[in-house]
Amino acid sequence: MATAPTPTLIRTLGASLSQSSCSRLHPHLLPLRYPTKRHRRSSSSCCRTSLFCAPNGPLGEQLTPETESDVCLCVGTHLIPHPNKIDKGGEDAYLVSTFNGGVLAVADGVSGWAEQKVDPSLFSRELMTNASSLLEQRGLEETCIAGWLRLGNQPVAAYLHIFACTSQFSYDPQMLLKEAHAATSSVGSATVIIAMLERGRILKIANVGDCGLRVIRQGKVVFSTSPQEHYFDCPHQLSSEVVGQTYLDAVMSTVEVMEQDTIVMGSDGLFDNVFDHEIVSAVTRYSDVSETAKALCDLANTHSMDPSFDSPYSVEARAKGFDIPLWKKILGMKLTGGKLDDITVIVGRVVRTQSAA
Repeated sequence: MATAPTPTLIRTLGASLSQSSCSRLHPHLLPLRYPTKRHRRSSSSCCRTSLFCAPNGPLGEQLTPETESDVCLCVGTHLIPHPNKIDKGGEDAYLVSTFNGGVLAVADGVSGWAEQKVDPSLFSRELMTNASSLLEQRGLEETCIAGWLRLGNQPVAAYLHIFACTSQFSYDPQMLLKEAHAATSSVGSATVIIAMLERGRILKIANVGDCGLRVIRQGKVVFSTSPQEHYFDCPHQLSSEVVGQTYLDAVMSTVEVMEQDTIVMGSDGLFDNVFDHEIVSAVTRYSDVSETAKALCDLANTHSMDPSFDSPYSVEARAKGFDIPLWKKILGMKLTGGKLDDITVIVGRVVRTQSAA
């Protein structure tokens, strides 16, 4: 097996923009999302037992979940590939699933693999495809057990015991990460984050690397993930190689969410180019989750191409000792600029279900 490559230490700052197009998210048939020969892809949906979608428009119809929960997620998404990777659709992949109260996930293929003639997008896409398939499988199991109990079939206790033994990762993003990674055969690696909304308004998060998540409540960030790195610009990652991280290395977090909280999840292309206060401003400005996702993606894209913007990425680079020569500092210059990258944004709003209204 090939040795896992080291990602480029300092990536190019500044680039150009290409044309855009959009695609609709279809109910549960294609939980995996990544663009193909497109510049932008966006959608909005309400996560229920059935996934309803309304691209770039008002929030989707709110459907009553089969599970006993008073809240669920309404979700909007947007993705802009790196300008040099539009033809293949970039190297990010994501999924939105109706499992339980809703599942959100982003995987970012590590671009360093391209130096070994490996397509970095294959690993991230297969990882999300496997996660999607596992969620669909467990969703069918939950449907079966719900039907069994409603019909009053016996023996209920024995069936419940069997179900508990077979559904080892139900409501646990770390176990979903384990199973999806184990099923992935592509060569490569990816950073990944998965969030699951449980009954009781509990959001569970598993994170490996520098994808991120923010929970925003009443104009403030009340929860934020932190990136895990080996060194600057070399994040922890799930890999096809034995030297990579595993599900056991995932940073686990639990957050109690409230109705009208907004969850912003994204690849590092978002958080390297957009500050938290800018994320809060966008969430406050737009009431529609699809519009919010698009606005954040567009803002990150604009910042990534601005050589004068003092981005979170350039701020961190200077803090880690990467800077311009001394003579440029004497002239009043400093290392600035956004970071060109694939940009994936998922915005989920915690809303009350119709049955609980």
